[in-house]
Amino acid sequence: MSRIGNKNIEIPEKVTVELSSGFAKINGPKGSIDIPVNSEMTINISDDLVSVERPSDSRTHKSIHGTTRQLIANAVNGVFEGFQKELEIRGVGYQANMDGRYLVLQLGFSHDIYFEPPVGIEIKTNKTEIVVSGINKQLVGEVSAKIRSFRKPEPYKGKGIRYKDEYVRSKQGKTVGGATG
Repeated sequence: MSRIGNKNIEIPEKVTVELSSGFAKINGPKGSIDIPVNSEMTINISDDLVSVERPSDSRTHKSIHGTTRQLIANAVNGVFEGFQKELEIRGVGYQANMDGRYLVLQLGFSHDIYFEPPVGIEIKTNKTEIVVSGINKQLVGEVSAKIRSFRKPEPYKGKGIRYKDEYVRSKQGKTVGGATG
């Protein structure tokens, strides 16, 4: 039994959900998203609720049931409120700036890193903080992970790019005068 799949999705005001040929089109104040929907799932749309039902209790239908429901729920939330991830930069001389559409990262390499975000993603930055926002939850997470991968936080000094409030376990390093010969 899918507990997530059985939950109804509440549709806020100013958000519309329509079904058309294998896609659920969700429109809202922040934009619109087309979500691919499995043709075997039954989607019922009432005035302010969306429910997803599966045709049988087979293993594949159970697995698709919760996933379909959550994709639609994330799209409804995305077009109404949006999603955002916050990153912070730690390290002497490490910083981020916006140059037109490009995010310019100075992370201790011999060159600057220029990153162009995909369509639908907005990046805001001051020197040591980066905010990635958009209406597609998956794309926001992918872009945040890509930016973090340019310089992951290292465990000895903690320098690098990390998510806001991410805990990075620090290591002690070598001790002075450890081995004597």
